[in-house]
Amino acid sequence: MSDFDTVPVGDIPADASILDVREDYEWVAGHAEGARHIPMDQLPARLEELDPDDDLFVICRTGGRSFRAVQWLVGQGYSAVNVAGGMDMWFEAGKPMVSDNGLKPVVL
Repeated sequence: MSDFDTVPVGDIPADASILDVREDYEWVAGHAEGARHIPMDQLPARLEELDPDDDLFVICRTGGRSFRAVQWLVGQGYSAVNVAGGMDMWFEAGKPMVSDNGLKPVVL
């Protein structure tokens, strides 16, 4: 993957490693099923939790935070791409979502 690639939600493979960099309250309300959650401000301290050999599909709400996270991750030697439109587009595409609060998943 080239530096700072952006892919549409529909191009994410079913078995992709998705990294959600949104805040805790956003994650709890609704997130992609099977995604890993590391808020953007915690990435430097938790980098060892990620496999540098995985292709990471990084997502936030609309794509801004995830783009910055992708820039940083690529600079650290990781393979990462930004998910265009973020969770807003994920939800619009009808992709599987779950919540951690027992309510119907929503995007905040």
